[in-house]
Order: sequence, then C-alpha cells, then structure tokens
Amino acid sequence: MSKFLTSAVRRHLSALRMLLLLTVVTGIVYPLAVTGVAQAAFSDRANGSEVKQNGHVVGSSLLGQSFNLPKKDPNNADEVAKPDPKWFQPRPSAGGYDPLASGASNLGPNNPDLITSIKDLRKAVAAFDGVDPASVPADALTSSGSGLDPDISPAYAYEQVNRVAKARGLTADTVHKLVADHVVNRDLGFLGAKRVNVLDLNRALATLR
Repeated sequence: MSKFLTSAVRRHLSALRMLLLLTVVTGIVYPLAVTGVAQAAFSDRANGSEVKQNGHVVGSSLLGQSFNLPKKDPNNADEVAKPDPKWFQPRPSAGGYDPLASGASNLGPNNPDLITSIKDLRKAVAAFDGVDPASVPADALTSSGSGLDPDISPAYAYEQVNRVAKARGLTADTVHKLVADHVVNRDLGFLGAKRVNVLDLNRALATLR
C-alpha cells in the first residue's frame, strides 16, 4: 500500500472517529444531560407547565384555551361553538387555540377584512357581556401574535364579571373580588402589563358556590 493511500485511510478513520464521538456527545450525552437537569430543577416547566385537577391535565398555564358550550352535534365540523357565559373568556385566537397552528392573522391594521372583523366582534362581545361597545378593551377583539396567549387584561376580566355572576347566580362583588385576587402584577414591577390567567381564574371560579 502506498504512503499516499495509507495517509488517506488514516485521515478518513480519524474523521470517522471524530464523527462518532461528536454524535455521541452532542446527540446523546448533551440532550440527556439537559433533560436531566431540566427534570430535576424545572420539572413543571420542562413538562409544559401542565395544570392538573383531580389527577387529570386540564390545560397549561402557558397556553390559552376555549371555554365554549358543547356543540349540539360534535361531529359537525361546520357548527360554530358558542362561548359559555358561565366562564371567563380568553382572547380571540387566529388558530383556534391549536398549539400546532400557532400564529396571528397576519392582517395589517388597515386591512378591510380585519377592520370588519373587529367591528363585528366588538358588537358580539358587547352584547355577550352586556356592556357598551365603546368600553370593550382591545385584547377582547384582537388575537396575540401566537394566538395562544393564556392571559387577558384586568380590564377585560372585570368587563365579564356581571355576565359570569348572573350566569352562575353569584353576586357581582364576589366575582369582582375573585378577579382582583387573580391579577398578576408586571414582571419585576416594570416589565409587561398587569394580567389575569384565564385558566387559573376559571379554576378558582369553579370552586365558588
């Protein structure tokens, strides 16, 4: 075997050994190490911030979800689900709260379809909550960038108090206090805006009698 061929074989074997080593380190050891640390130190977040009730997963604190009345025909894909007046409602979602369809409408602020949609939704939300259309907050009319925002503004939560109280036979003061207790302040006192997690609020609401 010539020196040239011997040298080429050695180089290829060295490259192969390096490939195998890096495959094991970056493809097996590193992922397992990161997963282990995440499970040990941040198990809740690593598993999707699941919210459980009576041993069953009812949602995620990081993902918005719908609170609708059951469809008359569950097999009818064309039937539009209606919001349940007994629950606080989340922000609209362009993807139907589907994590696999995360995204916004991608319509610009001057798009006529978006303008019409917001006008129609403003009337619908105002009628549903029994308020003046001019008082409906922006987050009740527009979806977030992901379409999966789990939070709403305190203004939108307070707007829904009378409707929820009436539907459940509770006093408005009781439901109003529940909302106030679930308002989360800005992160670090200055980042973002005050917010209310809809799933947490509705779980607490279900315990009221």
